[in-house]
Amino acid sequence: MERNENKTTLTTIGIDRSTNRQIDKLCKRYNLKKGEIVKLAFEYMEKACINPSEPPESVKAELAKINKRQDDLIRFIRHFEEEQLNPMIRATHSIAVRFDGIVKTLEELVKSETQTTSEKHSIILQKISTQFVKHAEEVNNQSRQLSALGQIQKQDNRKLSNLIMLYAELAVCGVMDGKRKESLKSEINKLINPE
Repeated sequence: MERNENKTTLTTIGIDRSTNRQIDKLCKRYNLKKGEIVKLAFEYMEKACINPSEPPESVKAELAKINKRQDDLIRFIRHFEEEQLNPMIRATHSIAVRFDGIVKTLEELVKSETQTTSEKHSIILQKISTQFVKHAEEVNNQSRQLSALGQIQKQDNRKLSNLIMLYAELAVCGVMDGKRKESLKSEINKLINPE
């Protein structure tokens, strides 16, 4: 089945002798077979949109038409360039130069404002830092004083506790415990009036 699809049907066409000689010359020049040269010629005419019934006048005439079209295009491009592109380029350049100037001015302004603000913030932070150091020293002093007061309070609490115990013992002592009463009184006096 596949062999039938790959086979090409060969046909013959009738051409005059002068055309046959031209085909033979082209075959020898390009090292092609007659079938190949005819196939390639038709493909070329198809791609180039050449109508074989209307052959070009001459190569020079076709080249002259192409050159005229190129010259027209070049003239149009130059005219468009002079009338449209160059003014746009000049205007764009002018805008870019002005924009650069404005950006540089703004940049300098922002830098100076940033530096001024930074200096102000630095001064404020220095003042705050100084105040915090003063407050920290004050807090530390008060903390030391509170700690010392706490120690004194502990000692006083111990003395008070001892006094309460001694008074309690003194209250418990009966009439017969005179010596014990005297020793408790002397201890109470020592606690109340330390040396």
